[in-house]
Amino acid sequence: MKKERLFLMALCLFMGGMGSTSLKAQETKTFTLPTPWTQEAWQTEVPLPEYPRPQMVRSEWLNLNGTWDYMGGKQLANPVDATTPPVFPAKAEKIKVPFPPEAELSGIARSGETHLWYKRTFTVPKAWKGKQVQLNFGAVDRIASVFVNGKKVGTHTGGYDAFSMDITDFLQSGENTLVVGAYDPNDGRAASGKNGPRGDYIFTSGIWQTVWLEPVAKQSIASLKLIPDVKNNRLEVVVNANQGGLQVKAIADNGSTQVSEATGASNQRFYLPVKNPRLWSPEDPFLYGLKLQLKNTKGKVVDEVSSYFGMRTVSMEMVDSIMRPMVNGEFVFQIGLLDQGYWPDGAFTAPTEKALLYDIELAKRTGFNVIRKHIKVEPQRWYYHCDRLGLLVWQDMPNLWEPDDVDSVAVRQQFRDELKVMIDQHISSPSIIMWVPFNENWGAFEVTDITNWVKNYDKTRLVNGNSGYNYAPGYRKAYGDPGNGDFADRHHYGKLTPKVLPKPEAKRAVSLGEFGGKGLFVRGHMWPVRNDAYEMMINKQQLSDTYVYLLSELEQMIKYYGLSTAIYTQTTDVEHEVNGLVTYDRQVEKMEFQKVKDINEAVIQGTRFKK
Repeated sequence: MKKERLFLMALCLFMGGMGSTSLKAQETKTFTLPTPWTQEAWQTEVPLPEYPRPQMVRSEWLNLNGTWDYMGGKQLANPVDATTPPVFPAKAEKIKVPFPPEAELSGIARSGETHLWYKRTFTVPKAWKGKQVQLNFGAVDRIASVFVNGKKVGTHTGGYDAFSMDITDFLQSGENTLVVGAYDPNDGRAASGKNGPRGDYIFTSGIWQTVWLEPVAKQSIASLKLIPDVKNNRLEVVVNANQGGLQVKAIADNGSTQVSEATGASNQRFYLPVKNPRLWSPEDPFLYGLKLQLKNTKGKVVDEVSSYFGMRTVSMEMVDSIMRPMVNGEFVFQIGLLDQGYWPDGAFTAPTEKALLYDIELAKRTGFNVIRKHIKVEPQRWYYHCDRLGLLVWQDMPNLWEPDDVDSVAVRQQFRDELKVMIDQHISSPSIIMWVPFNENWGAFEVTDITNWVKNYDKTRLVNGNSGYNYAPGYRKAYGDPGNGDFADRHHYGKLTPKVLPKPEAKRAVSLGEFGGKGLFVRGHMWPVRNDAYEMMINKQQLSDTYVYLLSELEQMIKYYGLSTAIYTQTTDVEHEVNGLVTYDRQVEKMEFQKVKDINEAVIQGTRFKK
């Protein structure tokens, strides 16, 4: 969405008295805008205790979320250059990981620290003796340096992707000390999305997803690639291990009985037969169970993970002379929600698993079949819930803001590298049907080339090169329509008429990547800044009826003007934007959900077409 950036941050209300040596002894009633899950998250010893990687599960692990020592500020050592960790004071300030320091749930509630340092101790379980110990991070924004027992293990660049480090050689018997430094300059020269210098909302940094340990064998599975091949009744499997040439056994089940098995080699593609596959769809999000075993040259199982997969097809085809996106050979109008994933208590981090699930279930119960995950990459459990509940996902790449300065070559290459990592880490999720490299020309560069690259790199999904290419960012010349990819995609927040849509093309479908933006004030449930929307409604009934009217207009455009997809803005209010289905704190439903669900389902069913 095109919004004027607001610099006022309500969290500054909590900046007083930050010299305390423990988590602030505030009650949740003092939070700016508590959610239904704030109290649980604040009181729990280990926030977000669920296993963080549902598509590659190991049975043994140790969650490191919870209370850590913390130091932050530009006066501290730069984590990028540091060769040794800094000395923490005896009574250090405390932070609750994985909430970023800008979030009230972290206990810090400060912004602009730039140089962030975390410290905690841990003891490796005795049962892990003889195993390699892997240290895993869901995400750290933006450049992380890791130290164990005073020695530097390594660094990682990228604020939205998971990474792991083997810390075995740095461990000692008994208690071990882990120090993590994070450097986040917030300069727009990296993938950051709204979480950046020109973004609309609170900037967040540092550790913002789960940190955990797990034991692995010296020969172990590092990542998976699971691609459905419905045409040939099989699943493409690639098991990437830290050593090639090992044997991999794949065993699939339907939830109760084994349905197939196959063997192949590590780091190489092989196929698992899936006879008469039950297709995954929003109406029937069926997932097969999968067990993957890595065997050494003697045939011994040295590593085993459990996983899942869905069988479905995604394609572009002509339907009555109009190019349409197809799922399982059927055109189903994609009506979705723009979902930004911000929280008034946790900033970038959902307070609990139930909170993370709430926004997805909200889309499902109001009859939407798509979530456009807007310029943010969520924790892997978010995609798991979309997979199992049946939501189609458009995954945006978080944009950078400043691609044109003297360091543009390095900045642009880093963006491309992180785009590739995002695809690699989520390529096995059946719910993701589309990649969106750029939004509204924000930091857009070489869009045509990047769109082609994504289309060639992942041939199993759709690509929307620049959603809302008709919007310009204002501070730099707009790239505009890349002219390729699978969609001609415009954004429009005014009256819906055929002229606001792109014209149907021979190779691209017509998309309305954002529309709506209708707001409603709900006193007592608004962020303490000036609240606004593209158009304000008087009450819940008017807002609901306006949505029904908009969908009725869209139905005409689907049938007679080639429209194939539309994304309503948005799931929840976010800080100054009050155009959500619910308030920012998720406490108040702002629309009559039965009306929304009924019109969504009517339009979907009324335009469905199977070749």
